[in-house]
Amino acid sequence: MNVAIIGGGAAGYFSAISVKDNYPDADVIIFEKTHFSLAKVKISGGGRCNVTNGNTSIGVLASGYPRGKALMKKALKIFNTKHTMEWFESRGVPLFVQDDMRVFPVSQDSTSIIHCLMDQTEAKGIACEYWSGIQTLTQKGQQIELSFTRQDLPPRSFDKVIVASGGSPKSEGLEWLVKLGHNIVEPVPSLFTFNMPDESIVELTGVAVDPVLVSIPGTSLKTRGPLLITHWGFSGPAILKLSAFGARFFNENDYTFDVRVNWLDQPNHELVLTQLEEVVVEHSRKLLPNIRPFGLPDRLWRYLLQKSGLSQTKKWSELGNKGLNKLVTVLTNDSYAVSGKTGFKEEFVTCGGVSLDSIDGKTMASKVCDNLYFAGEILDIDGITGGYNFQAAWTTAFIAAKLN
Repeated sequence: MNVAIIGGGAAGYFSAISVKDNYPDADVIIFEKTHFSLAKVKISGGGRCNVTNGNTSIGVLASGYPRGKALMKKALKIFNTKHTMEWFESRGVPLFVQDDMRVFPVSQDSTSIIHCLMDQTEAKGIACEYWSGIQTLTQKGQQIELSFTRQDLPPRSFDKVIVASGGSPKSEGLEWLVKLGHNIVEPVPSLFTFNMPDESIVELTGVAVDPVLVSIPGTSLKTRGPLLITHWGFSGPAILKLSAFGARFFNENDYTFDVRVNWLDQPNHELVLTQLEEVVVEHSRKLLPNIRPFGLPDRLWRYLLQKSGLSQTKKWSELGNKGLNKLVTVLTNDSYAVSGKTGFKEEFVTCGGVSLDSIDGKTMASKVCDNLYFAGEILDIDGITGGYNFQAAWTTAFIAAKLN
């Protein structure tokens, strides 16, 4: 059996290795359109490679996929985060779980993962051919013929093909799959930070608050977690998660919208008011900046006092009901104007790709082309930050490689 893997990324390599595990006598070739493999693995997690997530609950893991949740809930029962960790550790890559549940190699170096995958392909006799971008796939009987973007490469036929070519920033990049009859969900960016060029809060660069509750007015979009103030706007897990779940909404609104921040992660405004009233009683003679009842960073606390129109020289006893209400509002319902986005580090994740209606979720097989399978970000599956996207790659690749 001759098997072609299209794409030399995480899903491509894992597919190739898994095919050889399942069919040791198969001839497996990886076709990579650039001159090097595993580029995203190399830069993931700041060069450390956030290989998966430490959660083992299928329900918790599945909830981390804004697109593909139902499919992943079933697929993770076949190959999940526990299996991923066992796979790499049994092949000489010890891993550790951080407090935030992200999983990294103990070496803190993504090359540990890269070397592991490359060593496995070499040991199993899997070839990787570079500068071999695919132009068309053509069904010819029970085989699939691949033609290449390089004119000096003749077409080649294979018994089975797994497409693991990664996300495409534009639907035009998936036209070769449309011609076969696959439905494509328009790709748009996911996992990005918020640009706020007209907001003075950016002067607090480096300030972090954990947790906060962030939401988008007029929608059901709402997330909680750490928030980081940067020189361009808002970042951190709470924002990245919001960008993932709201990817299409933000794209449709040209990345111009308002974001609300509950700095206390406390939806009960009356409770906040009661706590502030207690501060007034206990610290009536103290200046507002000197008492931070909710433990917010000093720079942020002073900024929020100023935004509330409250003097830094005012005492707690001088607040009055009007001042207390202003403070409650800015602490629990603060609003900022977002105008634009910034990519999260060098990691590019797309929302969209091959529609899940075009594949059999149990096998990752195409419904319109025999002996064709899909794995990884080429599918309309994407997760929040924290190892979810790599796990989707490992899981879908493992299932696709069964070639059922």
